[in-house]
Amino acid sequence: MTTITSRDNKWLKAFRTALRGKGPRVGSGPDSAADELIGIEGPKLVEEALRSGLEAEAMLVSDSGERDAERVLQAASESEAGIPRSRILRTTDKLFQGVSGTEAPQGVAALFRQRAWGLDDVLRGPGAMRENAPLVIVLAAVQDPGNVGTILRSAEAFGATGAVATRGTADPWSPKALRASAGSALRLPVLRGMAIPVLLAQLRIAGVRIYAASSESNGRGSETGADLREPAAIFVGNEGAGLPPEVTRAADAMISIPTSSTVESLNAGVAASIVLYEAARQRKQSAKDLD
Repeated sequence: MTTITSRDNKWLKAFRTALRGKGPRVGSGPDSAADELIGIEGPKLVEEALRSGLEAEAMLVSDSGERDAERVLQAASESEAGIPRSRILRTTDKLFQGVSGTEAPQGVAALFRQRAWGLDDVLRGPGAMRENAPLVIVLAAVQDPGNVGTILRSAEAFGATGAVATRGTADPWSPKALRASAGSALRLPVLRGMAIPVLLAQLRIAGVRIYAASSESNGRGSETGADLREPAAIFVGNEGAGLPPEVTRAADAMISIPTSSTVESLNAGVAASIVLYEAARQRKQSAKDLD
């Protein structure tokens, strides 16, 4: 391993930016935001990233992280891209702590190249999911990274084909959201930074019904009236302001979750998880009926 002893080293600066930032900018083309790297910290998440097929740019290991690094390097050797030997970097625990984005650093971190997803990927889903009807969760200005990660974790758990984080949503590839997703944000097809009007138009063209998760049904449907077995995109709104008017106007139906009158609203992550569970329940029941 190359050993880094100076806090001004260019690689330490790159790790500091990625591990303490809000996620790589959205962009495309050479020398643009598309070249910004995803920072992932902790041996388990780094392993998940390697197994998901992400291409590693570099890995940083501190003195105390060497034992865990052996397992990560084994995962790298079994992955298609691996990690370039010249980019396996070693440093002290103190310098590692200076770039870490967590209070209790585990001594292993890595930088990965962004994966380019398209709407077709989000509608088809990964691997075995591709025969299912599209089930897309759309995060409309969900600002808390913890909520974003929770929603993506539930999306993968309940069989969503993909997710869209519209403009104003916390980056699903930010360090906090990645940790909250427990790796789901690395495996699930995710579109970032898409404008809502563009997304609505493309979903219409693709024949996907639009559902707005709301605390009120407004007479346009309810949790029992939504047929989530069909191609569906479920919009979840901002923690405080809810969904923007353009979504509620365009929605084919509203999905409401009945709650006690003493509770004003549900956490965005909890609400999305409940609706995704209902979609999974309906689809599983439909498959049983066909059998």
